[in-house]
Amino acid sequence: MSTTIALVDDDQNILTSLSAALSDEGYAVETFTDGAEALEGLSRSPVDLAILDIKMPRMDGMELLTELRRRDPLPVIFLTSKDDEVDEIMGLRLGADDYIKKPFSQRLLMERIRAVLRRHETGGRDDTNNEVMRRGELVLDPARHLCTWKGDEVNLTVTEFLIVESLAQRPGHVKNRDQLIDAAYGENIYVDDRTIDSHIKRLRRKFRDVDEGFSEIETLYGVGYRYNVG
Repeated sequence: MSTTIALVDDDQNILTSLSAALSDEGYAVETFTDGAEALEGLSRSPVDLAILDIKMPRMDGMELLTELRRRDPLPVIFLTSKDDEVDEIMGLRLGADDYIKKPFSQRLLMERIRAVLRRHETGGRDDTNNEVMRRGELVLDPARHLCTWKGDEVNLTVTEFLIVESLAQRPGHVKNRDQLIDAAYGENIYVDDRTIDSHIKRLRRKFRDVDEGFSEIETLYGVGYRYNVG
């Protein structure tokens, strides 16, 4: 079966051009002109990945992602305004897997789509490397995409899981942003450094929702991040 992608944007020109490009790549495409329409359509007919514009009538991309995340860990790529950093940060905080700024090249978008789908299909790793990792109170089970802290589940996106895994592999060892980008996105995908900072903030918040005292992910300003086993 072909991979199905949902496009949600109120710009008909973008829907038309991207639909044609995705179809040429072999994807099946469902299009929606606003978030409310998309939520109803995706409830009836699930897809493999969604590409969401942020600014739309009736229900914007942020609201739509929030509703989708309550039901399904569907991979999501946001389309953001050219210089709207707030959009990017908020989208990542809500759990988007990636974002791309308008205007964008279709070739770059296709690379991002393939990278996100690959991470969700394989968990971002070789299937033979699925050993459970234990670091103090942290347990990571790649085969089940399961993260627990002190026995409580922490619900992570694939990108977040890969960042935690990369940090926890060598406790006390500093990972710079480039290393974390490579771990989460792959070496051939360009992602702004601020994307990792946003992911780290979201990760801390998720762990603190389970344990207010969580402080194992440490920031070394100007250097990077490290995981410390308490």
